[in-house]
Amino acid sequence: MSEVIEQLVSAMNAHDLDAVAALIHEKYRSVQPVHPGRAFVGRQQMRANWEAMFAGIPDFHATVARSVQDGDTTWSEWHWSGTRRDGQPFEVRGVTLFEIIDGKIVAGRLYLEDVERQLVGIEEAVEALSGRRPKGTGGKAGS
Repeated sequence: MSEVIEQLVSAMNAHDLDAVAALIHEKYRSVQPVHPGRAFVGRQQMRANWEAMFAGIPDFHATVARSVQDGDTTWSEWHWSGTRRDGQPFEVRGVTLFEIIDGKIVAGRLYLEDVERQLVGIEEAVEALSGRRPKGTGGKAGS
Protein backbone atom coordinates (compact mmCIF):
# COMPACT_ATOMS: atom_id res chain seq x y z
CA MET A 1 0.00 0.00 0.00
CA SER A 2 1.30 3.45 -0.82
CA GLU A 3 2.48 5.67 2.01
CA VAL A 4 -0.19 8.27 1.20
CA ILE A 5 -2.99 5.68 1.40
CA GLU A 6 -1.60 4.39 4.71
CA GLN A 7 -1.57 7.95 6.04
CA LEU A 8 -5.10 8.54 4.75
CA VAL A 9 -6.46 5.42 6.47
CA SER A 10 -4.72 6.39 9.71
CA ALA A 11 -6.03 9.98 9.57
CA MET A 12 -9.57 8.81 8.76
CA ASN A 13 -9.57 6.34 11.65
CA ALA A 14 -8.29 9.04 14.02
CA HIS A 15 -11.04 11.36 12.68
CA ASP A 16 -8.24 13.87 12.15
CA LEU A 17 -9.75 16.21 9.58
CA ASP A 18 -6.58 18.34 9.37
CA ALA A 19 -4.44 15.27 8.63
CA VAL A 20 -6.90 14.08 5.96
CA ALA A 21 -6.96 17.55 4.37
CA ALA A 22 -3.15 17.74 4.40
CA LEU A 23 -3.06 14.76 2.01
CA ILE A 24 -5.43 16.38 -0.48
CA HIS A 25 -4.35 18.84 -3.18
CA GLU A 26 -6.01 22.26 -3.01
CA LYS A 27 -7.58 21.68 -6.46
CA TYR A 28 -8.51 18.03 -5.84
CA ARG A 29 -10.94 16.66 -8.45
CA SER A 30 -13.43 14.00 -7.37
CA VAL A 31 -15.75 11.99 -9.61
CA GLN A 32 -18.05 9.09 -8.93
CA PRO A 33 -18.78 7.70 -12.40
CA VAL A 34 -21.97 5.88 -11.35
CA HIS A 35 -23.18 9.03 -9.53
CA PRO A 36 -22.20 11.89 -11.88
CA GLY A 37 -23.98 14.54 -9.80
CA ARG A 38 -21.55 13.95 -6.92
CA ALA A 39 -18.50 15.32 -8.76
CA PHE A 40 -16.73 18.26 -7.14
CA VAL A 41 -13.46 20.18 -7.18
CA GLY A 42 -11.44 21.44 -4.24
CA ARG A 43 -10.03 20.56 -0.86
CA GLN A 44 -12.64 22.76 0.86
CA GLN A 45 -15.54 20.61 -0.37
CA MET A 46 -13.67 17.41 0.56
CA ARG A 47 -13.09 18.84 4.03
CA ALA A 48 -16.77 19.79 4.42
CA ASN A 49 -17.80 16.29 3.30
CA TRP A 50 -15.54 14.54 5.81
CA GLU A 51 -16.43 16.93 8.62
CA ALA A 52 -20.06 15.84 8.13
CA MET A 53 -19.07 12.17 7.88
CA PHE A 54 -17.06 12.21 11.12
CA ALA A 55 -19.82 14.13 12.93
CA GLY A 56 -22.58 11.89 11.63
CA ILE A 57 -20.70 8.59 12.15
CA PRO A 58 -18.79 9.03 15.43
CA ASP A 59 -17.29 5.53 15.27
CA PHE A 60 -16.39 5.71 11.57
CA HIS A 61 -13.68 3.19 10.69
CA ALA A 62 -11.87 2.56 7.40
CA THR A 63 -9.83 -0.40 6.23
CA VAL A 64 -8.11 -1.11 2.95
CA ALA A 65 -8.22 -4.75 1.91
CA ARG A 66 -5.94 -4.33 -1.12
CA SER A 67 -4.05 -1.52 -2.75
CA VAL A 68 -1.97 -1.42 -5.92
CA GLN A 69 0.13 1.41 -7.23
CA ASP A 70 0.42 1.90 -11.01
CA GLY A 71 2.51 4.97 -11.77
CA ASP A 72 0.70 7.99 -10.30
CA THR A 73 -2.52 6.00 -9.78
CA THR A 74 -3.23 3.97 -6.66
CA TRP A 75 -6.13 1.51 -6.76
CA SER A 76 -7.53 0.63 -3.32
CA GLU A 77 -10.36 -1.60 -2.10
CA TRP A 78 -12.07 0.06 0.87
CA HIS A 79 -14.42 -0.95 3.67
CA TRP A 80 -15.97 1.84 5.73
CA SER A 81 -18.13 1.02 8.74
CA GLY A 82 -19.71 2.49 11.83
CA THR A 83 -23.00 3.59 13.32
CA ARG A 84 -24.70 6.84 12.40
CA ARG A 85 -25.82 9.19 15.18
CA ASP A 86 -29.42 8.20 14.44
CA GLY A 87 -28.53 4.59 15.31
CA GLN A 88 -28.55 3.29 11.74
CA PRO A 89 -25.68 1.03 10.71
CA PHE A 90 -23.24 2.45 8.16
CA GLU A 91 -21.31 0.20 5.80
CA VAL A 92 -19.73 1.09 2.46
CA ARG A 93 -17.45 -0.98 0.26
CA GLY A 94 -15.77 -0.28 -3.03
CA VAL A 95 -12.76 0.83 -4.97
CA THR A 96 -11.01 4.17 -5.38
CA LEU A 97 -8.49 5.22 -7.98
CA PHE A 98 -6.45 8.09 -6.59
CA GLU A 99 -3.96 10.08 -8.64
CA ILE A 100 -1.13 10.90 -6.24
CA ILE A 101 1.57 13.40 -7.18
CA ASP A 102 4.27 14.69 -4.82
CA GLY A 103 2.56 13.15 -1.80
CA LYS A 104 -0.84 14.75 -2.48
CA ILE A 105 -4.03 13.20 -3.80
CA VAL A 106 -4.85 15.37 -6.81
CA ALA A 107 -7.80 13.40 -8.21
CA GLY A 108 -10.08 10.57 -7.26
CA ARG A 109 -12.45 8.22 -9.06
CA LEU A 110 -14.67 6.59 -6.45
CA TYR A 111 -16.66 3.42 -6.98
CA LEU A 112 -18.09 3.11 -3.47
CA GLU A 113 -21.57 1.88 -2.56
CA ASP A 114 -23.66 1.24 0.53
CA VAL A 115 -23.71 -2.44 1.41
CA GLU A 116 -27.29 -3.56 0.87
CA ARG A 117 -29.27 -4.41 3.99
CA GLN A 118 -32.05 -6.29 2.25
CA LEU A 119 -30.40 -9.12 0.38
CA VAL A 120 -31.42 -9.45 -3.25
CA GLY A 121 -30.57 -12.66 -5.08
CA ILE A 122 -28.90 -12.75 -8.46
CA GLU A 123 -32.12 -13.58 -10.32
CA GLU A 124 -33.85 -10.50 -8.86
CA ALA A 125 -30.83 -8.32 -9.62
CA VAL A 126 -30.65 -9.47 -13.26
CA GLU A 127 -34.40 -8.97 -13.63
CA ALA A 128 -34.13 -5.42 -12.21
CA LEU A 129 -31.34 -4.65 -14.69
CA SER A 130 -32.72 -6.35 -17.80
CA GLY A 131 -36.45 -6.64 -17.29
CA ARG A 132 -36.16 -10.44 -17.65
CA ARG A 133 -35.69 -13.05 -14.97
CA PRO A 134 -32.93 -15.54 -15.82
CA LYS A 135 -33.60 -19.26 -15.90
CA GLY A 136 -31.17 -20.00 -13.08
CA THR A 137 -30.19 -22.82 -10.79
CA GLY A 138 -31.04 -21.00 -7.60
CA GLY A 139 -28.15 -18.54 -7.78
CA LYS A 140 -26.81 -19.35 -4.34
CA ALA A 141 -23.06 -19.18 -3.73
CA GLY A 142 -21.57 -22.65 -3.62
CA SER A 143 -24.45 -24.39 -5.44
